[in-house]
Amino acid sequence: MAILEVDSITNSFGSVTAVDDVSLSVEAGELFCLLGPSGCGKSTTLRTIAGFEQPDSGQIRIDGTDVTPTEPNRRDCSMVFQDWALFPNKTVRENVAFGLRMNDVATAQRRQRVDETLSLVEMTDHAEKPPAALSGGQKQRVALARSLAFEPEILLLDEPLSNLDRKLREAMQLEIKSIQRETGMTMVYVTHDQDEAFTLADRIGIINEGHIAQQGPPATVYTDPTNQFVESFLGTTNFITCEVTATTAVEPATPEATDGGTAEIELTTPFGEPLSVPAVDRLSPGDTVTASIRPERVSVVTASSEPPASWLFTATGTVEQRLHRGSRIRYELAVGETTLVTERRIDERLGVDIGDSVAVGCQPEAITYFDAAGRRIR
Repeated sequence: MAILEVDSITNSFGSVTAVDDVSLSVEAGELFCLLGPSGCGKSTTLRTIAGFEQPDSGQIRIDGTDVTPTEPNRRDCSMVFQDWALFPNKTVRENVAFGLRMNDVATAQRRQRVDETLSLVEMTDHAEKPPAALSGGQKQRVALARSLAFEPEILLLDEPLSNLDRKLREAMQLEIKSIQRETGMTMVYVTHDQDEAFTLADRIGIINEGHIAQQGPPATVYTDPTNQFVESFLGTTNFITCEVTATTAVEPATPEATDGGTAEIELTTPFGEPLSVPAVDRLSPGDTVTASIRPERVSVVTASSEPPASWLFTATGTVEQRLHRGSRIRYELAVGETTLVTERRIDERLGVDIGDSVAVGCQPEAITYFDAAGRRIR
């Protein structure tokens, strides 16, 4: 059941449209991430859900009720901000209790709720300390506890970990995921960090220039992108500019087949080996097609080895760079008129040196194609 429904909201600030016809739904108990580059509209979308911004058009429903005109304090949601916004002159306990006290929650109930949430975020031992005595991670835990204390229907989080160093940020990601699973709370989480989104999210909504480019489980949006922006934004990839040369007929797989075969479009590539894609009406000879191969899907064997027959193409390359990046090694390969990048774990590193000749290819399913407008070719 969808507990949050955002229906075609648009937000403009002067001549700038920050959010453009965004629609999404979030199921009860789900952690939904809004992911995108800086300035794409993800925080404005979250603030509109919270009620801090009013949409020019569209509707927001929480648990089936239209809350579009409702004030933020009357919506059954709470928000964790990028900056912790803790009262410096109040203790941890007083900070967490503040909102409950302002809502006239009875003293005994308030004390119990504060104790429960401090225990949940493992801050009980710091309850009487001022914020100045806490680390960044501890301050974020207090801000999280303050929002959880309300027991909101939906918890909204706006890049809450961006002020933390990498190691602490990764630890807090796991902590938030653990709390979400333990409480079953519905969360909408904004981030520009794709690793963070993939760690946390049950589903991801990728935003670009105010639009939702794609929604789905993390594995789906990574392996099955709908357009070139999604492919380029998630991780790294090798984009290869190709040109449409001709359309060829492909015979049926068996003599008994009655479909008459299919048609494919041949592509010229900068590494000298042709590729082919299913024929679509919008492609003609001379058009540009972009092929994408993720680094982990580029296959490489040394020049002395025989490339597998299952490869879609086989090209000759030269190792230009070999860069150690923690637990992985990045290889840059000069292949024809382009450069392909591949990565291997340390224990799977290639037995090659800079200047060595290699054979490069990939399996047919490893390549994703996009037309000149960035639309996926299927």
